[in-house]
Amino acid sequence: MAFSGSDHLVILVRDIEQAIHTWQHQIGLSLSHRADLPEVGIRQAFFLLEDDTFIELIAPMSDSSPIAKTLESRGEGVHTVALKVDDMEATIEHLASQGVQLIGVGTPQVFIHPKSANGVRIQLWPKAQPHRWKDQPNNRGSE
Repeated sequence: MAFSGSDHLVILVRDIEQAIHTWQHQIGLSLSHRADLPEVGIRQAFFLLEDDTFIELIAPMSDSSPIAKTLESRGEGVHTVALKVDDMEATIEHLASQGVQLIGVGTPQVFIHPKSANGVRIQLWPKAQPHRWKDQPNNRGSE
């Protein structure tokens, strides 16, 4: 089996503060961490779930952010579903042999193109790969 479980879900939002409020106070999840990544033009908020998966909210830092275009064309909603894989190379090879269109092969971030997954962008996440915000003790907690 190529996939061993889910890792995280990325939701694209227009306003990070409003979305944090919704997910914290209306839905009832605890904010685990937040970060701004000016180098890619996004703001992030993470909500760790009991099964060690998480929900990540992302919002553009400005109208020139690359994800601002996606937000404009597709609106808010699920941006990426990340699935754990035990063996990245074998998974990529298998998917390619099945005619699945892949994005980012040869880079640290590989995705199944939405055209190959009923409109959903799927990230292949190596099962043993840590997350910088949750798997390093100094980075736990909200900023």
